[in-house]
Parts: sequence; structure tokens; C-alpha cells
Amino acid sequence: MKPLFHPSLEDVTVEGILHALSDPVRVAIFIEIAGSACPRTCSNFQQIREKPVPKSTLSQHFKALREAGLIRGERQGVEMHNTSRCAEIERRFPGLIEAIINAHRVQAKGSGCAGAATKRRPAAARA
Repeated sequence: MKPLFHPSLEDVTVEGILHALSDPVRVAIFIEIAGSACPRTCSNFQQIREKPVPKSTLSQHFKALREAGLIRGERQGVEMHNTSRCAEIERRFPGLIEAIINAHRVQAKGSGCAGAATKRRPAAARA
């Protein structure tokens, strides 16, 4: 099986982090992992949204978070155990992750959703 890519801390960039967290599903996944005291498996996140997230899509989300340096994945049998790299990122970019998580909480409160990003209406409905 192909080894997982985890960038070195020196290769982690603010742009990469912000890009990875620009997707509402990925930011929800990351916040759950960052707030967890133990590793989380990918299957824990199939119901992160109101509709189930397909396994293939979930794999792509985890890959984006891993390649941005936000999480570390470790294969254990058939499961992938994911942990945050918040402590490492804090050393490189002090306050960045805390600011992003706090901003997400403020946004979630303002939208009336607990942990979910606001939904966009189709262009035809906005007109």
C-alpha cells in the first residue's frame, strides 16, 4: 500500500491551511479532530452533514487536510486513525488555528447552525 504523505512542518503554509479549510465539510472534520482527545477514524465522519458523505469524497477531504499539514493519518488494520497537528502548527504559526476555530464558531452561531456552515441558495433563488 502506498505510504501517506505528511508534509514537514517547514513545508506547511498559511495558504495551504486556508485552502484546505475553505470547504465546509473539511472545516467541520478538522474542528472535530482538533477538539478530540483521541484519534478519530474516517468512518466517524460519514454523517458530518445532514446528508451522508460518500466514502470516496471523505477520502479526498482527509487527503486535503493531511497534505495541508493539518492532520496526521495512521493506518491501523483497515482503519485510518487521524489526529490533529495543532500543537506543531501553533509553533510555526502562533494563534492561527485558534483564530480559525473561533471564527468558525462565530460563523456557526450567526447562522443558527451548530457547527455547520451556512448553505448558499442557488443563484435563481437569490434573484
